[in-house]
Amino acid sequence: MYCFGIDVGGTTVKCGLFQTDGTLVEKWEIPTRKENKGEYILPDVAETIQNKISEKGIDKAEVAGVGVGIPGPINAQGEAACAVNLYWGFRPVAKELSELTGLTAKAGNDANVAALGEAWKGAAAGSQNVIMVTLGTGVGGGIISDGRIVAGAHGAGGEIGHANICHEETAACNCGNSGCLEQYASATGIVRLAKKALAESSEDSVLRNTESIEAKDVLDAFKSGDALAVRVMDEVGEKLGGALGIFAAVVDPDAIVIGGGVSKAGQPLINLIEKHYKKYAFSLCKDTPIVIASLGNDAGIYGAAKMVL
Repeated sequence: MYCFGIDVGGTTVKCGLFQTDGTLVEKWEIPTRKENKGEYILPDVAETIQNKISEKGIDKAEVAGVGVGIPGPINAQGEAACAVNLYWGFRPVAKELSELTGLTAKAGNDANVAALGEAWKGAAAGSQNVIMVTLGTGVGGGIISDGRIVAGAHGAGGEIGHANICHEETAACNCGNSGCLEQYASATGIVRLAKKALAESSEDSVLRNTESIEAKDVLDAFKSGDALAVRVMDEVGEKLGGALGIFAAVVDPDAIVIGGGVSKAGQPLINLIEKHYKKYAFSLCKDTPIVIASLGNDAGIYGAAKMVL
């Protein structure tokens, strides 16, 4: 038996053909055509699936279904409230894809789907309860409980980046609120904190000689022991570790997975998060392992495939 895992991004659609035991048979990409409010995206996905079935000589009866991850809130019925990066308003994604392919279809938020992938075949393989945080330009998240994605009533389940963790913050987050985790633990948040620290202090730092500071510069300086960068990252670790402690008290995860570009800082970042997490976590959750995601850009297709199984 086979299944398809699809991860729709703003530039490309990642596609995977899997055996139902999780073996990846083949992966490929097609362009994300966003013209006319993204009306071609799902038909293009359906076409590439039909072409792959024909190319491999697979009987449609042997295909368990197709799962798809979308960058936006998706409810338990597979309906997208909106997906601004795809120019979609409301869209019954699972229903449309099922009608276009003649296959069982399920849809989920891309970050939640990536979390499911890591829980199935990635860094938390075999775990039934997982919290995943992706630290990129923003902070994404996904929660797996008893082996299933927590989507919530509005598809907002797992929006870890928009948990309010600083009531005193006055700067606005992209979501419109203030004090969100994303304002501290994302790549842009790390740069913001570094610039603030440089403005408020005259201490020597390699970052003072950096023309256009990026998160990687701060992380490299942190790993080399630069005092200002260490202080900035300690604030990041405290905010993220504290937030994870709160979520762990709700989910009681087998593992916490850290992904996204910032996670490339590796074990020094994990050690920092663990230090603060252990300080704030409920006693029974203090020893929950915090691990770096291992599937990379393939997490979405693995999780999408797992949704239909």
